[in-house]
Amino acid sequence: MRPRIVCHMASSLDGRIIPSRWMPKGVHDHGIYEDLHERLGGGSWIVGRATGQEFAKVDVYPDVTTTAFAREAWLPIRDAEAYAFVVDAGGKIAWGRAEIDGDPIVVLLTSEVSDAHLAGLRGDGVGYLFAGRNGLDLAGAMFLVRQKLGVEHLLLEGGGGLNGSFLRAGLVDEISLMLEPTIDGVRGAPSTFDASDGGALNHLPIASLTLKSHEVLDNGILWLRYAVEAG
Repeated sequence: MRPRIVCHMASSLDGRIIPSRWMPKGVHDHGIYEDLHERLGGGSWIVGRATGQEFAKVDVYPDVTTTAFAREAWLPIRDAEAYAFVVDAGGKIAWGRAEIDGDPIVVLLTSEVSDAHLAGLRGDGVGYLFAGRNGLDLAGAMFLVRQKLGVEHLLLEGGGGLNGSFLRAGLVDEISLMLEPTIDGVRGAPSTFDASDGGALNHLPIASLTLKSHEVLDNGILWLRYAVEAG
């Protein structure tokens, strides 16, 4: 089994996801976004490498180690109320910390990550899971998240590439969209769901999107929740 996954995002009317680009200014309220995060059940969340990098406190790990590590899960904390999962398949982020807002960091890696990077993660107390060799197996990773850490509910809050990958893999059970009365207006700007390979988001395994609820919030923001039926 895997966790139930809700993709929770804020977007402009044209589907873009970088608030600093939107006009008019001052509409987006991160506090409202976080409040909705909690109303959705809070708990564990997952982002991609670009978002994860924003939380890093050091630039790089040492590039050599004398220790060889087995390519198996290393999870120093197994009883947390919530985890901060970060997809970093190639092992690019040097953390300099073990948690984000009190949530222990767990990185999802491929087995080709270097021993030096694993040594850096261990030194910081950052947990990790392996799922795949040349590329990350998202379905396998989600199985491990449930099996190893007992996570039953997960909020997907990534960039468009990660969100699109989860959607194409049939791993999204619900979409929670904080739709804001602003516009980006630039072609090619990051959107809620992107194709990471540059192709179209076609052949999605979706039979239907059913509106579960809608709510008007402050600043004219509309909160939409859609159930995703796989197809």
